[in-house]
Amino acid sequence: MPTTAPLPSLRPEIEAWLADFQLRLCQQLEAADAGPARFRTDEWQRPGGGGGRSKVLENGQVLEKGGVGFSAVWGEMSEAAVRQLHMPDPHFFATGVSVVLHPRSPRVPIIHMNVRYFEAGNGEAWFGGGIDLTPIYVDEAQARRFHLALKAVCDRHDPAYYPRFTRWADDYFYLPHRQETRGVGGIFYDRLTVGKDGSAEQLFAFMRDVAELFGPFYCTLMAENRALPFGSAEEAWQTLRRARYAEFNLAFDRGTRFGLETGGRTESILMSLPPRTGWAYNPAPPAPGSAEARTLDWLRKGVDWITA
Repeated sequence: MPTTAPLPSLRPEIEAWLADFQLRLCQQLEAADAGPARFRTDEWQRPGGGGGRSKVLENGQVLEKGGVGFSAVWGEMSEAAVRQLHMPDPHFFATGVSVVLHPRSPRVPIIHMNVRYFEAGNGEAWFGGGIDLTPIYVDEAQARRFHLALKAVCDRHDPAYYPRFTRWADDYFYLPHRQETRGVGGIFYDRLTVGKDGSAEQLFAFMRDVAELFGPFYCTLMAENRALPFGSAEEAWQTLRRARYAEFNLAFDRGTRFGLETGGRTESILMSLPPRTGWAYNPAPPAPGSAEARTLDWLRKGVDWITA
């Protein structure tokens, strides 16, 4: 989806790579789901400039709902949005891919990824993104493998990245009103600034490596967990945990706020929400020693998953 605005040297390359990555990732996920469901494509235009392509899969064999969105948008923010989002200039260009996958089985974890590139009208440019895993039931070995894979990607670029970005994920993917993390964390980074934190080429290479980790790792989790048994009790727990996910996205997620504040397409912004959830009033806490109680024990900041 080409832009019409004047472009600095890497902007078209980044935009083209992200658009292609979206298509490749959807092919990987369709193959891993191994059912008849396919991603349907919805292309849209933003009145203020730019547009995107939303791809959504529903009622798959493993994925009850999966969204993979690509966008490249530009224009001018309102003064309120500039203040709320701490922008140096109201003019902007932003492109990225966002992914949220909600499996049918409570034994397969929810996963989120976002990688993005942003330019402000004053010439500043930066990268952001991350991946986090939200199991309905925490599998300690899988959580450790997830963090080891993220650390390996980070270490190829800067050994300081993983400890810095995993702490950032703990702080970001946190529900203060629940005093719990959204899941077992991952990595999160924002405003890795071109010139200050590395060259555009270096930061773009890191973004690509983070993105390319996502598909193979999650497809492996789908294959490992899809046949694990569950019943009505596990499904009831799933609705509560999905509600926590929705609370975070609606109340705290910066990407949701950015999209809504800049006049983005509502359906594409909110495609990250789970298809079914529930808010039971004052639910009883899980029984001590239960799988649900053990999961809650892991939903805290500061877990060293590399050695846990």
